[in-house]
Amino acid sequence: MSATADHAEERTNPAARLGFQPEQVVQEIGYDDDVDQELREAIEEVIGSELVDEEYDDVADAVVLWFRDDDGDLTDALVDATTYIEEGGSILLLTPKTGRDGYVEPSEIAEAATTAGLSATKSVSVGKDWSGSRLLTPKGAKNKR
Repeated sequence: MSATADHAEERTNPAARLGFQPEQVVQEIGYDDDVDQELREAIEEVIGSELVDEEYDDVADAVVLWFRDDDGDLTDALVDATTYIEEGGSILLLTPKTGRDGYVEPSEIAEAATTAGLSATKSVSVGKDWSGSRLLTPKGAKNKR
């Protein structure tokens, strides 16, 4: 594939824009009937395999965390998610957009990410109902699993 085709894919495939790479192991947490199936399929297309679920018992390269306001404590969910990923890995936190059921305030996301020891790199629209925040684990973090 040419470099031009790669750049075209990054513009059209939201998973490529979000930094997912071929052959990554991506764990999905918080799956429910309301998730964006097109985004899930786009991620699977880029990584070349299916997303692994919460029962996966090895470390992943990245985590996709679907989170709604009524899902509990966001900080706890983020801390738990960090136990599943490689040092320096990323978490794609997906929350409902403004005005949708389960909307999470950006200030709550920022506070929870900081408390969980994560750094936010960017927030993006990933579908008609979901926003994404890409959160990175510290490079020197010890894997807790």
